[in-house]
Amino acid sequence: MARSLIIRKSIITIIMLACSILFLLPFAWMLSASFKIEADVFKFPIQWIPERWNGVANYKEVWFGKHPFYIYYLNTIKVTVLTTLISVTISSLAAYGFSKVKFPLGKVLFIFVLATYMVPQQAILVPQFILYRKIGLFDSHLGLVLLGSFSVLGTFMLRQFFMSIPNDLIEAAKIDGAGHWKIFWSIAMPIVRPAIATYGILRFIWTWNDYQNPLIFLRTDSLLTIPVAMQKFSTINGEFYSLIMAAAVSAILPLVIVFIIGQKQVIEGIALGGVKG
Repeated sequence: MARSLIIRKSIITIIMLACSILFLLPFAWMLSASFKIEADVFKFPIQWIPERWNGVANYKEVWFGKHPFYIYYLNTIKVTVLTTLISVTISSLAAYGFSKVKFPLGKVLFIFVLATYMVPQQAILVPQFILYRKIGLFDSHLGLVLLGSFSVLGTFMLRQFFMSIPNDLIEAAKIDGAGHWKIFWSIAMPIVRPAIATYGILRFIWTWNDYQNPLIFLRTDSLLTIPVAMQKFSTINGEFYSLIMAAAVSAILPLVIVFIIGQKQVIEGIALGGVKG
């Protein structure tokens, strides 16, 4: 019985390893192509290790050429970090309020908040566009940050984790004289920290990859973010795939780094939801 279990686990491990390699092959090709000269990009059979290196020139053109990526990088980092911090803070406070603070019509208000999630974002783009033009937030990073700072999904997700905190723990803290603000920061937040970190990572990825909002609400070239800049760069350099691959590697690398750093928190958040959700 034990031997068959070991064999079964070994087979599953081998299959998962093969699938992992298969999924990583496109990224490996993209990385390899970004270091090649243009003539070798589509050479067959594939040269995974370039014979003629041109990586310095490719990445120099991407980062400091006619459309310098370092500007778009700084724009994207600013918008993404600010959006993530504000969204995590607001969603955490709202989730705690809906789960642990009793107030009149609290459940009705929460249902109303959830109902807004059923409205497609595309249906409110025109009113948002008109509103932003009138209040002066059009073509600004502040407008983009505000668009992503309020998340119904984040509030709902974190509320489920806050609800897993025993009410007896909250009542005991109140007896000791702690208010909701103290309870939130000193008791609730440390308990659901993996869930908050998970949502923060997801919010970072969603904002970094957001294409629709920057496309519609930004017009100045120097304010563009990576997704829109990638599209523009691909249109201009459509025949130079080595440059496009270098730009793609530059665009995706921060997401890989963030996930590698935060994967432990993501796993803990999923485990916490599986046990207590």
